[in-house]
Amino acid sequence: MPEILRLLKDQFETPIGEMVIVVDHDGILRAVDWADHADRMPHLLRRHYGKNGFTLEAAQNPGGLTQTMKSYFAGELSSMDSVPTQTAGTRFQREVWRSLREIPCGLTISYGELAKRIGRPKAVRAVGLANGSNPFGVVVPCHRAIGSGGSLTGYGGGIERKRWLLNHECKAAHAS
Repeated sequence: MPEILRLLKDQFETPIGEMVIVVDHDGILRAVDWADHADRMPHLLRRHYGKNGFTLEAAQNPGGLTQTMKSYFAGELSSMDSVPTQTAGTRFQREVWRSLREIPCGLTISYGELAKRIGRPKAVRAVGLANGSNPFGVVVPCHRAIGSGGSLTGYGGGIERKRWLLNHECKAAHAS
Protein backbone atom coordinates (compact mmCIF):
# COMPACT_ATOMS: atom_id res chain seq x y z
CA MET A 1 0.00 0.00 0.00
CA PRO A 2 1.51 3.37 -1.01
CA GLU A 3 2.21 5.93 1.66
CA ILE A 4 -0.43 8.62 2.11
CA LEU A 5 0.87 12.08 1.26
CA ARG A 6 0.33 14.51 4.14
CA LEU A 7 -0.41 17.98 2.78
CA LEU A 8 -0.70 21.34 4.52
CA LYS A 9 -3.11 24.05 3.39
CA ASP A 10 -3.04 27.78 4.06
CA GLN A 11 -5.30 30.61 2.90
CA PHE A 12 -4.37 34.28 2.81
CA GLU A 13 -5.48 37.56 1.29
CA THR A 14 -3.91 39.03 -1.82
CA PRO A 15 -4.80 42.26 -3.65
CA ILE A 16 -6.96 40.19 -6.01
CA GLY A 17 -8.68 37.81 -3.62
CA GLU A 18 -8.01 35.06 -1.16
CA MET A 19 -5.44 32.49 -2.28
CA VAL A 20 -5.11 28.87 -1.18
CA ILE A 21 -1.80 27.01 -1.23
CA VAL A 22 -1.09 23.35 -0.56
CA VAL A 23 2.40 22.36 0.54
CA ASP A 24 3.88 19.01 1.55
CA HIS A 25 5.89 18.44 4.73
CA ASP A 26 9.13 18.94 2.81
CA GLY A 27 8.09 22.51 1.90
CA ILE A 28 7.31 21.66 -1.73
CA LEU A 29 4.35 23.43 -3.29
CA ARG A 30 1.72 20.96 -4.52
CA ALA A 31 -1.12 23.29 -5.59
CA VAL A 32 -2.30 26.92 -5.70
CA ASP A 33 -5.79 28.24 -6.36
CA TRP A 34 -8.20 31.01 -5.49
CA ALA A 35 -10.57 30.53 -2.55
CA ASP A 36 -13.57 31.55 -4.67
CA HIS A 37 -12.86 28.43 -6.75
CA ALA A 38 -12.53 26.16 -3.71
CA ASP A 39 -14.38 23.29 -5.39
CA ARG A 40 -11.47 22.81 -7.84
CA MET A 41 -8.78 22.10 -5.25
CA PRO A 42 -10.08 18.75 -3.93
CA HIS A 43 -10.76 17.60 -7.49
CA LEU A 44 -7.25 18.54 -8.58
CA LEU A 45 -5.64 16.82 -5.59
CA ARG A 46 -7.66 13.62 -6.17
CA ARG A 47 -6.70 13.64 -9.85
CA HIS A 48 -2.99 13.94 -9.04
CA TYR A 49 -2.73 11.85 -5.86
CA GLY A 50 -5.75 9.53 -5.89
CA LYS A 51 -8.95 9.58 -3.85
CA ASN A 52 -7.26 8.23 -0.70
CA GLY A 53 -3.69 9.17 -1.54
CA PHE A 54 -3.45 12.31 0.60
CA THR A 55 -4.62 14.05 3.74
CA LEU A 56 -5.09 17.79 4.02
CA GLU A 57 -4.69 19.81 7.19
CA ALA A 58 -4.70 23.52 7.96
CA ALA A 59 -1.35 25.19 8.61
CA GLN A 60 0.13 28.67 8.82
CA ASN A 61 2.88 29.60 6.38
CA PRO A 62 3.81 25.98 5.51
CA GLY A 63 7.40 25.77 4.37
CA GLY A 64 7.52 29.58 4.46
CA LEU A 65 5.63 29.62 1.16
CA THR A 66 2.74 31.79 2.31
CA GLN A 67 5.24 34.54 3.07
CA THR A 68 6.96 33.93 -0.26
CA MET A 69 3.64 34.38 -2.07
CA LYS A 70 2.90 37.54 -0.09
CA SER A 71 6.33 38.89 -1.09
CA TYR A 72 5.44 38.42 -4.74
CA PHE A 73 2.22 40.39 -4.31
CA ALA A 74 4.21 43.09 -2.48
CA GLY A 75 6.40 43.53 -5.57
CA GLU A 76 9.29 41.11 -4.94
CA LEU A 77 8.67 39.22 -8.16
CA SER A 78 11.83 37.12 -8.02
CA SER A 79 10.56 35.48 -4.82
CA MET A 80 8.74 32.93 -7.03
CA ASP A 81 11.85 31.88 -8.92
CA SER A 82 13.04 29.35 -6.35
CA VAL A 83 9.69 27.97 -5.14
CA PRO A 84 9.91 24.18 -5.47
CA THR A 85 6.89 22.50 -7.08
CA GLN A 86 5.87 18.90 -7.55
CA THR A 87 2.80 17.17 -8.91
CA ALA A 88 1.78 14.21 -10.97
CA GLY A 89 0.68 15.54 -14.37
CA THR A 90 1.68 14.00 -17.67
CA ARG A 91 5.16 14.33 -19.08
CA PHE A 92 3.82 16.78 -21.68
CA GLN A 93 2.07 18.91 -19.03
CA ARG A 94 5.20 19.06 -16.89
CA GLU A 95 7.18 20.11 -19.98
CA VAL A 96 4.74 22.96 -20.65
CA TRP A 97 4.80 24.02 -16.98
CA ARG A 98 8.62 24.03 -16.97
CA SER A 99 8.62 26.20 -20.06
CA LEU A 100 6.15 28.62 -18.48
CA ARG A 101 8.62 29.22 -15.65
CA GLU A 102 11.19 30.32 -18.24
CA ILE A 103 9.06 33.26 -19.44
CA PRO A 104 10.69 36.36 -17.95
CA CYS A 105 8.60 38.32 -15.50
CA GLY A 106 6.88 41.25 -17.16
CA LEU A 107 6.72 39.53 -20.56
CA THR A 108 4.11 37.40 -22.31
CA ILE A 109 4.19 34.86 -25.12
CA SER A 110 1.49 33.29 -27.24
CA TYR A 111 0.38 29.70 -26.86
CA GLY A 112 1.80 29.14 -30.35
CA GLU A 113 5.22 30.43 -29.28
CA LEU A 114 5.05 28.25 -26.17
CA ALA A 115 4.33 25.22 -28.37
CA LYS A 116 7.38 26.08 -30.51
CA ARG A 117 9.58 26.45 -27.42
CA ILE A 118 8.85 22.89 -26.36
CA GLY A 119 9.49 21.62 -29.87
CA ARG A 120 5.82 20.88 -30.64
CA PRO A 121 4.76 23.77 -32.94
CA LYS A 122 1.53 22.06 -34.01
CA ALA A 123 0.44 21.28 -30.44
CA VAL A 124 -1.00 24.74 -29.72
CA ARG A 125 -4.32 23.39 -28.40
CA ALA A 126 -2.59 20.76 -26.28
CA VAL A 127 -0.33 23.48 -24.85
CA GLY A 128 -3.43 25.53 -24.05
CA LEU A 129 -5.01 22.56 -22.26
CA ALA A 130 -1.82 21.88 -20.30
CA ASN A 131 -1.64 25.56 -19.42
CA GLY A 132 -5.22 25.41 -18.16
CA SER A 133 -4.41 22.33 -16.05
CA ASN A 134 -1.54 24.07 -14.28
CA PRO A 135 -1.92 23.39 -10.54
CA PHE A 136 0.52 26.16 -9.58
CA GLY A 137 -1.09 29.37 -10.82
CA VAL A 138 1.09 32.47 -10.32
CA VAL A 139 4.17 30.37 -9.35
CA VAL A 140 4.12 28.59 -12.71
CA PRO A 141 3.03 31.72 -14.54
CA CYS A 142 0.32 30.48 -16.88
CA HIS A 143 -1.02 34.05 -16.88
CA ARG A 144 1.96 35.01 -19.09
CA ALA A 145 0.60 32.88 -21.96
CA ILE A 146 -1.75 34.87 -24.17
CA GLY A 147 -3.68 34.40 -27.37
CA SER A 148 -2.32 35.23 -30.78
CA GLY A 149 -2.47 38.93 -31.45
CA GLY A 150 -2.01 39.70 -27.76
CA SER A 151 -5.53 38.82 -26.58
CA LEU A 152 -5.99 37.81 -22.96
CA THR A 153 -7.51 34.37 -23.11
CA GLY A 154 -8.45 31.92 -20.40
CA TYR A 155 -7.25 32.01 -16.85
CA GLY A 156 -8.61 29.77 -14.09
CA GLY A 157 -8.86 32.72 -11.73
CA GLY A 158 -10.63 34.90 -14.29
CA ILE A 159 -9.45 37.37 -16.92
CA GLU A 160 -9.47 40.31 -14.48
CA ARG A 161 -6.96 38.50 -12.24
CA LYS A 162 -4.84 37.65 -15.27
CA ARG A 163 -4.87 41.31 -16.30
CA TRP A 164 -3.94 42.39 -12.75
CA LEU A 165 -1.06 39.88 -12.55
CA LEU A 166 0.36 41.00 -15.89
CA ASN A 167 0.09 44.69 -14.93
CA HIS A 168 1.64 43.98 -11.51
CA GLU A 169 4.60 42.19 -13.07
CA CYS A 170 5.06 44.78 -15.81
CA LYS A 171 5.08 47.68 -13.32
CA ALA A 172 7.37 45.94 -10.85
CA ALA A 173 9.75 44.70 -13.58
CA HIS A 174 10.08 48.20 -15.01
CA ALA A 175 10.51 49.77 -11.56
CA SER A 176 13.63 47.69 -10.84
